Amino acid sequence: MVTAYDVETNRLIAKVAERLKDAKIAKPAFVGLVKSGAHCSRPPEQDDFWYARCASILWQAYARTKVGTGRLRRHYGGRKRRGVRPERQMRAGGSTIRKAMQELEKAGFMAKEKVGRSLTAKGRKLLDNAAKEVSG
Repeated sequence: MVTAYDVETNRLIAKVAERLKDAKIAKPAFVGLVKSGAHCSRPPEQDDFWYARCASILWQAYARTKVGTGRLRRHYGGRKRRGVRPERQMRAGGSTIRKAMQELEKAGFMAKEKVGRSLTAKGRKLLDNAAKEVSG
């Protein structure tokens, strides 16, 4: 049996993003107009950024059992260039991450826990089926 751990992560996320487009996950109006964090100089240029981020959040929940906005802000953050001053690690914006988790929760792929959110059986099935397609 093939699981999400057995395939290349980038290919898996791309496949899950395609499936999320078909599932009609609602995309907020501000996505594509705002930066994804203080460390970025421009908004994302990919057309399917929202679906790729949602798929990546599902993968993070699969790998780490529970995820929250704070942990994901650290994960998606990056290096902020500050001119002549030393670079610093900055967190990603929380609004995009929070809205993505709320949409995935409405679709039934994630469930809210006492602390953070976890993957449901439907979300785990989505990732494992996509892994099966990617592997073979």
